[in-house]
Amino acid sequence: RYQIHTGLQHSIIRPTQPNCLPLDNVTLPQKLKEVGYSTHMVGKWHLGFYRRECMPTQRGFDTFFGSLLGSGDYYTHFKCDSPGICGYDLYENDNAAWDHDNGIYSTQMYTQKVQQILASHNPRKPIFLYIAYQAVHSPLQAPGKYFEHYRSINNINRRRYAAMLACLDEAINNVTLALKKLGYYENSIIIYSSDNGGQPMAGGSNWPLRGSKGTYWEGGIRAVGFVHSPLLKNKGSVCKELVHITDWFPTLITLAEGQIDEDIQLDGYDIWETISEGRRSPRVDILHNIDPIYTKAKNGSWAAGYGIWNTAIQSAIRVNHWKLLTGNPGYSDWVPPQAFSNAGPNRWHNERVSWSAGKTVWLFNITADPYERVDLSARYPEVVKQLLRRLSQFNKTAVPVRYPPKDPRSNPKLNGGVWGPWFKEDEKKKKSDKSKGANKQKKNKNKKKAN
Repeated sequence: RYQIHTGLQHSIIRPTQPNCLPLDNVTLPQKLKEVGYSTHMVGKWHLGFYRRECMPTQRGFDTFFGSLLGSGDYYTHFKCDSPGICGYDLYENDNAAWDHDNGIYSTQMYTQKVQQILASHNPRKPIFLYIAYQAVHSPLQAPGKYFEHYRSINNINRRRYAAMLACLDEAINNVTLALKKLGYYENSIIIYSSDNGGQPMAGGSNWPLRGSKGTYWEGGIRAVGFVHSPLLKNKGSVCKELVHITDWFPTLITLAEGQIDEDIQLDGYDIWETISEGRRSPRVDILHNIDPIYTKAKNGSWAAGYGIWNTAIQSAIRVNHWKLLTGNPGYSDWVPPQAFSNAGPNRWHNERVSWSAGKTVWLFNITADPYERVDLSARYPEVVKQLLRRLSQFNKTAVPVRYPPKDPRSNPKLNGGVWGPWFKEDEKKKKSDKSKGANKQKKNKNKKKAN
């Protein structure tokens, strides 16, 4: 489902927020369990944990080993959300995994865990393994030996990033070797995918794409990925069709011969034939997002959106070759490769975008111009209107944003120094019962006063 259909269309789930992927959203591992799969998760969860019901083991995974938050130290698994709000974040199933805290770099530790899971499972029985490596998210950390090949990179962030990626490459190789050695490989499908564009300030590079992680420019949303499997019909081919992350749910459930309930409104499509046989994608559009809470564009208006859409709202949509952005799409520079510091500021400076005053609508032919250099919104007003109508249609189906304020009970100090579920349902009930009683007393007092 698109973010607008889960309520998670604004920002990310913060560690201190009482928020998680809504419990009525059925997950991929839940559907795979229905058809006899063992389901295991290793790595980064980041879908909320304020209640026990939000934890990975309650959302379809038989086992979970990894972190609940969005980032943390690769060795100590420690994370501060703000000064004084700090805790340990490494879990085995539903408990803090203190005994695994051996100072092993997380990429290597997660790989060892995957190898153990594969070794203890029967390869003739179906298994779904979701591995969400922490790399290459900040903080930029890597074991010393991986830096050796990258001494020539002057930019220290870029050098660290390269070392982290080298370690990640080795990890993927080790997982693949385990699949081969233990007899899974011939009947397996490996999907490798990134979750968002790079962060140029933290070693990443999206060049020659525009913008960065957290924006709706291609540099923020166009992610790399590949599918590797002996079961593919067309091997070694490049798929240039429209494919979106929401497509994995129906694609993998159908491949596993599972059932997709008729009444679930999905935004994803089964794209297996597109990937395996090179057929056309069933998808004609992608709603990148509509975020009604993000900082509104000062000059945005209904008039600028032809009375169809308020262009102050941050949104982006792709229909066939066209991509439309409205509102404040975020940091929009093209950041050249930063591997060599001498190519730095001057060249970057030439690529800086001087904001054309008051602009809140952009239109690109994204097939011809993936770098988003030529804005066509003035040349094709009819196309702009057409895409704004599609945005407006999508928006009618949006659910309210879930972005609650932080809860002081989330502080790990109150939970043995560990980030973990803090919200107790019965407490809430007791509180509301108490407050009902208190309200009655107040009413009686007020009555007396009035008398």
